[in-house]
Amino acid sequence: SLFTGGVEDISCSVKVYFALKLAGDEPTSPHMVNLRNYILGQGGAAKANVFTRITLAIFEQIPWRGVPYIPVEIMLLPKWFPFHLDRVSYWSRTVMVPLFILCTLKAKALNPKKINIAELFVTPPYEEKKYFSNDTLLSKIFLGLDKLGLITRPLIPKRLTQKSFDLALNWITERLNGEDGLGGISPAMIAAHQAMLLLDLPRDHPDVKTARKAIDKLIVFRDQEAYCQPCLSPVWDTGLAALALQEADLQGTRQSREKAYNWLKTKQLDKQAGDWQIQKPHLNGGGWAFQFENPHYPDVDDTALVAFAMANANDLNNLEEPIHRATQWTAGMQSKNGGFGAFDCDNTDYYLNHIPFADHGALLDPPTADVSARCAMLLGHQLNSHPEYQKTLDKTITYLRKEQESDGSWFGRWGTNYIYGTWSVLLGLEQTQVPKNDPMYTQAVQWLKSVQNNDGGWGEDNYSYHDDSTRGQAESSTSFQTAWALLGLLAAGEVNSPEVKNGINYILSHQTQEGLWADPGFTAPGFPKVFYLKYYGYDKFFPLWALARYRNELQKL
Repeated sequence: SLFTGGVEDISCSVKVYFALKLAGDEPTSPHMVNLRNYILGQGGAAKANVFTRITLAIFEQIPWRGVPYIPVEIMLLPKWFPFHLDRVSYWSRTVMVPLFILCTLKAKALNPKKINIAELFVTPPYEEKKYFSNDTLLSKIFLGLDKLGLITRPLIPKRLTQKSFDLALNWITERLNGEDGLGGISPAMIAAHQAMLLLDLPRDHPDVKTARKAIDKLIVFRDQEAYCQPCLSPVWDTGLAALALQEADLQGTRQSREKAYNWLKTKQLDKQAGDWQIQKPHLNGGGWAFQFENPHYPDVDDTALVAFAMANANDLNNLEEPIHRATQWTAGMQSKNGGFGAFDCDNTDYYLNHIPFADHGALLDPPTADVSARCAMLLGHQLNSHPEYQKTLDKTITYLRKEQESDGSWFGRWGTNYIYGTWSVLLGLEQTQVPKNDPMYTQAVQWLKSVQNNDGGWGEDNYSYHDDSTRGQAESSTSFQTAWALLGLLAAGEVNSPEVKNGINYILSHQTQEGLWADPGFTAPGFPKVFYLKYYGYDKFFPLWALARYRNELQKL
């Protein structure tokens, strides 16, 4: 499965089976037999998603016709063309450009023992005809274009192909991002390293060495395990930790918070080139990236969070300028519908979700309630001294009102799931002039109370991304999701409710001897239904934040 306690996933299962077989596990071992039977029962490895099939093609397990036609000449397409890099999300761009090179040159992975997984296919892979879904009209059209591209491939002049390779390599190297890697995300970083080698750059070339170092920095080695992190999140974690510390002990944490904010000020972006400028060429910089470094891709969510944390650090000086720049940039990234995406504005060409490459469902970066709520939180807080943000904030509130689910919750794109989305919006609304008897508040409060568990806590499984009838539900409560629910209820004025008291008791009863909390589960989607993340800080600073907020609200009574 894709997360602890989750349902089976065929793409994940195919990759795990192949990895275990490459590592030496015998196909006759019970766990391999069980895994193989599951895969075959789902239709075989041919039913795996596109990213998995690209890996299988590189390892010569399936023919290249089993993956979408994504030629490097896409780099030459004009901006008005229905498909262009500017029309997809930043993470799609940074992954796709290296893949254009890998797929055009039909990359071959080293496989010295010639390990194969032919046993995972119902129909032999080179005889399989149904690698793609064509269940919608748009899917059929795009598949037709895919086949047309394959047929006409020999007609493309070699000079155009070479020009495309040059453009792709230049695009990658411009955004290589030092040892923090292309896009700051592992799939793009790994593909970039492979693409440069495939274009015959020597292994001792500075860019190749840098790309490899970026990958190595993501790998974690422990006594009994090793794994590659998908990305790093220091800016996000620092902003959240600062908010928790400010709530818990303003005076006692002054020195550590001042140090954190001084570091954050060095990471704020200004005039650096960024892909966001394609849509907003006249907007001044001022955002923060998610990672240590990622100047091409500042994160709207991180920027709003960090600026809000700074704006609430009333005991510290010299923060006005970074707050102002961040708020200006955040407001300028608003989409036409009033919401905010994570990295781009108006990244909403939804028809692209039907191209063969997009079966992971995360090609785009449209506005979402959780990111928009963080922006409302910042804009609302700054409104007294900056009334010029009123119109932007009003549009955001209208967007959030439209996005509220019929049961009162909000979807959480970047945290699991409806509890996260609802917490995010309630904290955002608290900074606005929306009255607390507004239906947005009252319905959200009613929903949060309705999904509280008998132990006083809250919990939600990532399965709610697969089946939203399970929203707000899990086999057990978690400290960080209980904290989200509590912070949301406290923002709505529910300090005296029994639900809040019971939630506080849950957090107190699950504190470890070290004074922290420990939840083993995954805490957020990278891409819903595709892969999930664990933020190791969530079960540390969110419970502290909730306890401190509760104490402070009681003291106001």
